[in-house]
Amino acid sequence: MGDQLTRDDLVEVLESMLEGQLRAVRALRGGRRAEGAGAKGAGKKSNISVVEDILAAAGVPLHVSEIIVRARRDHGRELKRESIVSALTKKVLEGRTFRRAGRNEFALLGKA
Repeated sequence: MGDQLTRDDLVEVLESMLEGQLRAVRALRGGRRAEGAGAKGAGKKSNISVVEDILAAAGVPLHVSEIIVRARRDHGRELKRESIVSALTKKVLEGRTFRRAGRNEFALLGKA
């Protein structure tokens, strides 16, 4: 595969997973459903779909910081760095949709 995960990448993935688990536990303690549980807003794109659109429009690999800037500017979305890196890393490891082009730099599979 050639793409090597760094220690920082793994720590970011673990941190994101633990934050999600903590939110779920706190939601249960409060007697309410976890954030994001249940039906999503009608027609609302997922963060990964927004990132895919951004990378397709760019046509070149982008650093996660640039992806976040473009998501805010072009899509009105506030992406959390750790969450998006975690989600993208998961897709890279599965060999789906995205590839790692450098340190925290991602591209669509089959694109420059």
